Amino acid sequence: MDEVIDGLNLSPDSTIVDGTLGGGGHAEAILERLGENGRLIAFDRDPQPVQAARDRITDPRATFIHSNYADVPEYLQQLDVPIVDGVLLDLGLSSDQLADRDRGFSYQSDGELDLRFNPLDGEAAWRLVNRLSEKHLADIIYQFGEERLSRRIARKICLVRQDSQIKTSTALAKIVRSCVPRSKNHSIDPATRTFQALRIAVNEELKWVKVAMNRMPDILSPGGRLVVISFHSLEDRIVKQAIVADDSLKNLTKKPIQASEEELLENPRSRSAKLRIGERI
Repeated sequence: MDEVIDGLNLSPDSTIVDGTLGGGGHAEAILERLGENGRLIAFDRDPQPVQAARDRITDPRATFIHSNYADVPEYLQQLDVPIVDGVLLDLGLSSDQLADRDRGFSYQSDGELDLRFNPLDGEAAWRLVNRLSEKHLADIIYQFGEERLSRRIARKICLVRQDSQIKTSTALAKIVRSCVPRSKNHSIDPATRTFQALRIAVNEELKWVKVAMNRMPDILSPGGRLVVISFHSLEDRIVKQAIVADDSLKNLTKKPIQASEEELLENPRSRSAKLRIGERI
C-alpha cells in the first residue's frame, strides 16, 4: 500500500484511475489523500466489487465502473476526462474472489470451478477442463502455469473425465496433487500453477495486460504515473518490457519493488507481488 501511494505521486487535485478495484483498499487509500477537487475513477471486470464499492463508498469524488481496465480510454472519453494523473493496475485476483467459495478460485473450495472474473462473460473453467483435448490442456497448463508436469496432469484429467465430469475446484485440485509431488521445502500447494493457468486462459489475462500497457500511456498527463503490481513472471515480463519499450515513459523501477519484511508478516499473499512504475515524459 505505501509503495503504491508513493508511486502514484498524488497531489490533492489529482485524477486517478484504479483499473482493478477489487476489495477497494487501494481506492479508499487514494481517496483519503485527495483533496476536494481530486477524483478517483475505478474499474473492475467483476460486477460484485463494483456494486459493493457503490454501496459502501458514497464519496462524490469517486466513480465506479463495471468494465475491463483495457476499456479505460473509452470510458474517460464518455466522462469528458481527457487525461489523468495516475493509473493503478493491481493484476490477478483479489482476496475477496479467493474467499468466494462459490466461484472456485480456491482449491479448498467445493464450489463450481468457474474462475471467471466476470461470471457473465466467457466460458467457465470446468467447461474447458471437460472439453479441451489432452494436448490443448497440457499447452495451457505449461504456458500459463509454467508447470513442468503439465502433460502428466492433462493425461490424468482426460482419464478421470471419461467416467464423470470434473466440475468443482476440489475435484481438480485432487487430480493435480496426485500428479505433482509436494516439495518438502515449499509451502505452495501443488495445484497452484494449474489453477493459475486455467484462470489466465479463461479471463485472457495476458492479452488484456498487453492491451492496457499499450493504451495507458496515452491517457497520462506529463509527469503522470503508471503503477502496476503483478503476481507472476508472465505478467511482470509484459509490464517490464512495455515500460522499457515505450518512448513516452520513463522507467522509475529498474528492478521491481517487492513487499517489505513487515508487510510479508501481515500479508503473506504479497510475497509474489512485484511493483513497477512508469512516468509519462
